[in-house]
Amino acid sequence: MTTAPPYLDERAIFELAPWPDAVAAVEQVLLDGLDPDRVPQRSIVDVPHGQLLLMPGTTPTGVGVKLATVAPANPDRGLPRIQAVYVLYDPESLAVTALLDGTALTTVRTPAVSAAAVRHLALPSARRLVVFGSGPQAWGHVEAVRAVRPVAEVVVVARRRAGAEALASRLAATGVAARAGDAEDVTTADIVVCATTAREPLFDGARLPGHACVVAVGSHEAEARELDGTVLRRADRVVVEDAGVAMREAGDVIQAVASGDLAEGELIGLRDAVRLTPEAGGSVFKSVGMGWQDLAVAQLVHRRWQEVHGA
Repeated sequence: MTTAPPYLDERAIFELAPWPDAVAAVEQVLLDGLDPDRVPQRSIVDVPHGQLLLMPGTTPTGVGVKLATVAPANPDRGLPRIQAVYVLYDPESLAVTALLDGTALTTVRTPAVSAAAVRHLALPSARRLVVFGSGPQAWGHVEAVRAVRPVAEVVVVARRRAGAEALASRLAATGVAARAGDAEDVTTADIVVCATTAREPLFDGARLPGHACVVAVGSHEAEARELDGTVLRRADRVVVEDAGVAMREAGDVIQAVASGDLAEGELIGLRDAVRLTPEAGGSVFKSVGMGWQDLAVAQLVHRRWQEVHGA
């Protein structure tokens, strides 16, 4: 009799892939030699109320695919903007070995990827974080960044003040000083995270301190951006998952290159960034999300599940 593959839900994912371990899993895949330029690319299909995303991933030890949807109107319905299921396969037989809650997996892997970049870009003393957004990704990024930097103060900036205050209260309950704020709070930030659905810049890049590390994860479309050209022009280091992918999907980067604020040749791939040492100058990490990242965290979760269940 064939045993049905396990379904690893949100609780299992958060229990089996705590932030430090998820960050380490993403980083280790790159240190082991994965080249994001040589992995399968995702497919994006526009549908009447959003998008369908097919995100395959391969590494020397794993194969998987995330089936995801992006529904921009969902937050107003009380539903997640991104919903997904993940299918993990045996790399040799290609038999299904596990199904995972892809929505929870995304909530973990995107901040984990950002935190892996922050570990090599932000000053080790970085303590003040400004986060734009109040949804799952905003929360996840605060927690993931706290795993790699001594964040002591968080300012939440959101389109809806009530959302910012709710996230600030949630964070304060974990012992970090947190409050709702506005875009001017970037003037004293060590780290800025943009995790929104915005299609236009969220703040004036000229207001950033020279040492600030900026992370932008909110869009994967050429026409959308969260950062203005000034942010990228002033940055000493601009890191992307892969230059080719960024020039297809990262509106922040595409538009900055088009305006002359950034040269494509200045882009640093994440596989090289995880070998960098933080410097005093400003930095940017722009992420659009890639399938290998989901696979790295899914494999971690499944491996831990097998250890617990003796599988």
